[in-house]
Amino acid sequence: MASKNILIAGGGTGGHLFPALAIGEEIQRREPDVKIHYIGSVFGLESKVFPIKDVWHTLLPIRGLQRGISISSILRNIILPFRIIRSLLKTNNLLKEFVPEVLIGTGGYASAIPLYMISNREDSTQIILQEQNSYPGITTRWFADKAKKICVAFDEPGKTLDSNTVLTGNPVRNGIGDGNRRNGLREFNLKKDRQTIFLFGGSQGSAYLNQMMSQVAETISGAGIQVLWQTGDLEYVKYKSLESDSIRIVPFVNNMADAYAISDLLVCRSGALTLAEITVCGKPAILIPFPHAAGNHQQKNAEALVKSGAAQILFEKSLTPKVLMHAIMNLIHNKEKLNNMGLASKELGRPNATTEIVDHILGKAQ
Repeated sequence: MASKNILIAGGGTGGHLFPALAIGEEIQRREPDVKIHYIGSVFGLESKVFPIKDVWHTLLPIRGLQRGISISSILRNIILPFRIIRSLLKTNNLLKEFVPEVLIGTGGYASAIPLYMISNREDSTQIILQEQNSYPGITTRWFADKAKKICVAFDEPGKTLDSNTVLTGNPVRNGIGDGNRRNGLREFNLKKDRQTIFLFGGSQGSAYLNQMMSQVAETISGAGIQVLWQTGDLEYVKYKSLESDSIRIVPFVNNMADAYAISDLLVCRSGALTLAEITVCGKPAILIPFPHAAGNHQQKNAEALVKSGAAQILFEKSLTPKVLMHAIMNLIHNKEKLNNMGLASKELGRPNATTEIVDHILGKAQ
């Protein structure tokens, strides 16, 4: 496959971005001569990550439709058509210089523009989609009939989409299951003789989880348990004053592998990428699904882990700080149950998902 061009489009959030990077890195490892170009959004997490990764990329001036009714949301929706036009023009210019044999879409609004343009061209570019969630996202649903293959992480999309789907699991970042506990404790300045709770709300944080943790963190630390708390960039200033010797608060965790390695129990949402990573790492978790996820896919994702004994689930509609506190304490003090949950989580992990997906992209699947 030497000398071929591959375009990878996806982003907005880590759930779409990190699979794109994992797939690209695996392709490059196996086929060093392949040229890979990434497409994302200037408003997405990729605007920070692509430069750090030093990958060849284009950022489009596109963002998703705002569902709120605030003045800023209304204004953003008014100028959305102009952003789409500018993004179409920028993508068209790119495709004149970089003609891909394969276009890989990992979802998010940044992937819709190149998928639309490629699917309406009369050339031989193959489209391969990678769907992370139990309920397929809008981009996958729009372009499913144009795709040669759709790599899915759950059985449900295969039942929903009348397309060529293959169950592969979700890509995870290289080395995510190889974290070093000693390095992690040093990086986050935590003690090796204490159990650690790791709360995070995805790459952008979760305002709801932050609010809940703010009401229980001090009690948890008072019981001799450490807390590693990722707030997200937007809310870090709001909560950083709660930091103490046993409560470490950070806006973003770049080294998730070591963060997982030091964690005895996770408290998090149940996005597809999160679950892919925690099962590869074999970590027990308290999952709090985002209730407004499309097709209620986060609850469906979480229920798969609960059914296997790898996690417990709490719902926002009935969650209180007291309920969260009891759930954490009941698990963290039951080492046998924590261990069994961790083993069950590990059984669900698909560490070879990226390899399987790239096999299909390179035409080497069995």
